[in-house]
Amino acid sequence: MENRILLPVIYVRGTFYQVGYDVGHTFNHQIEELVRDSKFLNDELLPAYNTVAGLKIYDDTLARMKVKFPYYVNELQGISDGSQVPFYKLMLLHIDSMILEASSSSQLSGNGCSSVMCNHENARVLGHTEDAFAVTLNHLYIVHADITEKCGRHERFSSLCYAGHLPGFCMNINEHGLVYTINIIEPVRVHNDKTPRHFLTRAMLSARNLVDAQAILRDRGTGSAHGFCVNMSFMKQEGPILFHSAEVGPAENNESQLSILTISPGESHVRCNKYLRLKINEDHNGLAVLSSNGRHHVMETLGLPTNIGEVVDMLSNDDDQDYPIYRRGTEKDVVLTITTGIFDFNRREWRLYVDNAKKSRPIATFSMNL
Repeated sequence: MENRILLPVIYVRGTFYQVGYDVGHTFNHQIEELVRDSKFLNDELLPAYNTVAGLKIYDDTLARMKVKFPYYVNELQGISDGSQVPFYKLMLLHIDSMILEASSSSQLSGNGCSSVMCNHENARVLGHTEDAFAVTLNHLYIVHADITEKCGRHERFSSLCYAGHLPGFCMNINEHGLVYTINIIEPVRVHNDKTPRHFLTRAMLSARNLVDAQAILRDRGTGSAHGFCVNMSFMKQEGPILFHSAEVGPAENNESQLSILTISPGESHVRCNKYLRLKINEDHNGLAVLSSNGRHHVMETLGLPTNIGEVVDMLSNDDDQDYPIYRRGTEKDVVLTITTGIFDFNRREWRLYVDNAKKSRPIATFSMNL
């Protein structure tokens, strides 16, 4: 499918449920199509859901999320009601591989994504490619939300979202100056009685500072079921801009494993979809690790970027025929780059591209000052 020059945007205000409903109602066709065409949902998650063991994991996880993150369950219910897509199908996409048998190894669950953090005086940049299977092409949208509940809970953010998914899982900015992107990581062992990563990344949109972010990611008392990495910076903090690469691993002792690397002024850091610090077993025959190894090799060859042009060049590089950074859906690497984002901290601009960033103009530019 051709990647059309299209990126819908919605500005919405209300309660969590109302915001979810308006997003679902506005983008109902994209949500319906993604749910209809998702092989991961229809070939793996739904068959697992239709077993006794799978239904128990679903029910237990939903009950746990209603206690831990009731607002986000309400938001997802709103997306379901607005789009008229059954809630359980959307919830399964958020439960992800937790519901699969421990011995199974899905090749359909993961997106890819490459991230670059460049912290130099003339270029303070977080760059990110959003890599996913072809089914997601033209099934993304931007949500600018201002959410207020009667109890006083408030969140304001801008987020690139997959159709039918909660915000927080792709590229994001919140009112407190937090800017972050997500790289998924696929450990061999995924827990079926912990917190889905989609809910933790959604909760990150409420973080006011690094202390909040660490508490959300550790998720003490439960911990993450999955693996992922958060690339982030708080642009409103006092002092120089700092970037942080937070690796999150499946829970041990009822809290997530967590390792945070800080990228100080004068430094750069790149990463794909593998653990660089946490010692956690991954599926080394899986697509995510094979592609990550290939992309990291290309990044090492190019060298760490020190300016915004080099960040764009790196994320646009497609020289490697098997594992390019700008991914084309090759025989060995079936994932595509569907969007590239450049967060330019010096200009306070978030630029989004739906084609190769080096060869095209941004389709949209948003202010990073919310």
